[in-house]
Amino acid sequence: MNARIRMAPKARLPGRPVPRALDGKSRDCPDDESPRIVDSMKKILWPAALLALVPLAVFAQTSARPPITGVSHIAVYTSHPAQSERFYVHDVGLKKGPDPENPSGVRYYVNPTQFVEVLPLPANAGNSRLDSIGYKTANAEALLKYLAAHHYTVPAQVEKGSDGSRWFDVKDPEGNKVEFNQAAPHPISMAGSDPVGYHIIHVGMLVKSKEAENTFYRDLLGFRPYWYGGMHSGKTDWVSQQVPNGHDWLEYMLSWGGTEPSQREFGVLNHFSIGVVNMEKAVTILDSGGRLDNQHTQMQMGKDGKWQYNLFDPDGTRVELMEFIPVEKPCCSPFTAPNPLPTEH
Repeated sequence: MNARIRMAPKARLPGRPVPRALDGKSRDCPDDESPRIVDSMKKILWPAALLALVPLAVFAQTSARPPITGVSHIAVYTSHPAQSERFYVHDVGLKKGPDPENPSGVRYYVNPTQFVEVLPLPANAGNSRLDSIGYKTANAEALLKYLAAHHYTVPAQVEKGSDGSRWFDVKDPEGNKVEFNQAAPHPISMAGSDPVGYHIIHVGMLVKSKEAENTFYRDLLGFRPYWYGGMHSGKTDWVSQQVPNGHDWLEYMLSWGGTEPSQREFGVLNHFSIGVVNMEKAVTILDSGGRLDNQHTQMQMGKDGKWQYNLFDPDGTRVELMEFIPVEKPCCSPFTAPNPLPTEH
């Protein structure tokens, strides 16, 4: 980031208002008839009440959105598989594993439930190396049904990976591929890895219209405003919104004109961020371990008041290291939601 380069309505019973006296003492009815009238009314009113509640139950089931708890992954393309492996395993310290969704791909895990998926570059690829961005959900099947109930285009069914994970993908209003991933029942072991950080705290992508994207991410999915800012006063270049049930966020990268970005420019815009507790310590570890034999920048203070440091994979995708907590007052706007914590992953 900061880089230029409604409970359902209470059921009401149908018909006329209920009489004030239902104890057999109504002045309009003989005493010996009152109990029978009361029983008759009960037989009519109770079934009516139950029928009135049925639509509410159905409504609640179709409108309840399963939790979306964080960023699952980012999937990118590479034309240099061996070099990408060295970058993600040696330099960033991630754990290599098979891709349960695509046998041609590879996963590099930041932690057991967050990863970078690296896929072979398609023959007709343009300048962008972004395939998709994924989010964690507690129930992929229920989330698919939720979107379908809201008339959003979804696939016919949820897919199942070789590891037992479940997922499906859709297109957002601007055509970006968005995946919702329900984690495997038995997470991968991280033994042997040495990640520079243990949590993907945000993902970013080029967005042309925040209003269009908000209809999906905020209005339908329930993402919450987190922070916005820009390189210059009066102009908004970045708009961040946290997932509904967590603190990871999606960053709209708005700072672009009408021309097609180059591969390098797409790499800056379409990125992911790993949280670190202390930036100076993190960079020192990378440097002393010979893990900076790659394109990278200097440490810098972001407009949001957080230290950051950028590395780039062999195809130009930016890996942004970022401290969890700001050390300076952010420009442009205050944070409107809690920051993620190092223990959240």
